Amino acid sequence: MDDPSGTDDQPGEDDPRAIRSIALSPEDAVDAYVYGRENPGDAVLRVTPPFHGRMRARIHVYRRDDTELTGAVHLSPAAVIGDDVVADYPDLEAALADADADPDSDEAERLRKRHAESVETWRDRAREEIVETVTLETHEGPQQVEIKTLG
Repeated sequence: MDDPSGTDDQPGEDDPRAIRSIALSPEDAVDAYVYGRENPGDAVLRVTPPFHGRMRARIHVYRRDDTELTGAVHLSPAAVIGDDVVADYPDLEAALADADADPDSDEAERLRKRHAESVETWRDRAREEIVETVTLETHEGPQQVEIKTLG
């Protein structure tokens, strides 16, 4: 019988070193990234124990990190979306500041509408730019795992 604590020199079910690949929905990754940019709180891709070779990450929104209590692994959505795409995320606040627009003006409303359209275009691009590997931080140090997209 397998030792769940991992004392037989193999990672146990509570040890994220057992993970070799993570399956995730590109939509979840994009939704989590956009949520974090547009709302208070954090959105991550969460993997929960028991850990095994192939795991599924799901979107998780929180205001307080509970990984110490749950043993979950949180992946930043920015870590699973290509760097160039992340860098190109449309910045509404910068557009409003550049236009020096009154927040209640028609100009500001047009900028918000353009921003929403730009975010939709960005979302389409980001869903296609999910990375192939990601590094997990474990108590034994960093570990690279494969990303498998769903859908």
